[in-house]
Amino acid sequence: MTAPAALVLVEPGAHRPGGHRDHALTALAAAHGNAVVIAPYGIAAGTGTALEAAGARLAGPAGVLPVLLVVAGTYTAALAAAGQRALASRRWPLALRRLPHQVTLLSRCLVEAACVRTGRRLTGGTGTVVVLSASEALHGAVGLLGGPHLRFVHELVTTEDTALRTLGRLTRRGERRTRALAPTGAVREDLAARFPHLPLQVRPFAVADPADRLTDADRRRARESFGIPPHEAAVCLVGGWWPYKDTGVVDAALARLDVPLHVLVTGAPLDDDRLRAWEAMPHVRLHTRPGPVPEAVVREVYAASDAALVARRPGVAKESGLVVDAVCLGLPLIVSDHDPALTRALAGHDWVRLFPTGDGAALADVLRDLAWFPLPRPAESAAADLGVPTAAGQAAFLTELKESC
Repeated sequence: MTAPAALVLVEPGAHRPGGHRDHALTALAAAHGNAVVIAPYGIAAGTGTALEAAGARLAGPAGVLPVLLVVAGTYTAALAAAGQRALASRRWPLALRRLPHQVTLLSRCLVEAACVRTGRRLTGGTGTVVVLSASEALHGAVGLLGGPHLRFVHELVTTEDTALRTLGRLTRRGERRTRALAPTGAVREDLAARFPHLPLQVRPFAVADPADRLTDADRRRARESFGIPPHEAAVCLVGGWWPYKDTGVVDAALARLDVPLHVLVTGAPLDDDRLRAWEAMPHVRLHTRPGPVPEAVVREVYAASDAALVARRPGVAKESGLVVDAVCLGLPLIVSDHDPALTRALAGHDWVRLFPTGDGAALADVLRDLAWFPLPRPAESAAADLGVPTAAGQAAFLTELKESC
């Protein structure tokens, strides 16, 4: 039987263990069967082991032009980091403080182009090349320097200033050589407003397979590992505490608790002062696994919990990997109503409790109820019902999309 055409997966973040991107990378590689993984900054040990077990070929940027692009990208990244340190103070004008972030966008563009070009060379131009965690800018420049490819743009953090907008206009014809995939409609709308000529469509990034689901045995082992008695409630907060996450509302809710609750926290970065404050609260039983951590540790945290807590600030509308992870693993959810589209998708499910964004009292009520009335687990079909594809389905979609471009 002839092997399928190669699927080239470019993941600039593969050197960081665990997380939403790590799971998608390994799942796609295993599902496709003829995957090439290009990681410009290296691959975390656990991720590399999983990819090798899946039969994926691991590669780095190769060839004269790709190597030159990576060298240039590395130097510009170092320059950007130095600039961020030097211009961190608010006494500097905003335009100057933004400059290092503009240099970072240029660095990411150069490295992505090197990886795409390498992927096309390794597969003779016949493979499907996908940048799994693409930059939010200079899409045409990557297409022009690297070649045709697909790119997942998860969110728009940094906008292009004058210099990069000019470079973007000069390389606009390269946008015809790429197709951007946005995980939510809101991200697509933002991209369309800033890049009106860029081919765009909505496609979930997350993938789910029945084998991901936690078993009762997984749950028992995890709770024993954390020392959580079967009859006591536990909730988890997974992932770094980034500005778009609302840890303040969690503060307010935990301070109102009048029943014991185990709180499991993992990820990076975390706020040690806040964690110490939670640990001192009379009804909180805190368990921490500071990150970054391998996927197996994250899975254990989920398995020990009765629900995953997702609290974000109003208007955050990117795909929530935490929501998808919980659904795929079969874990109930407690979610703020920060995103109208997500709220509509989750409303009415008995395994979800929604609370008003920023409302600590309402969240405290939900957590108190969890202690007395555990939520049912999502059905095995829940991920598919929410539109989350399987890894095999995602790989097939990407291959077919490349053929139609």
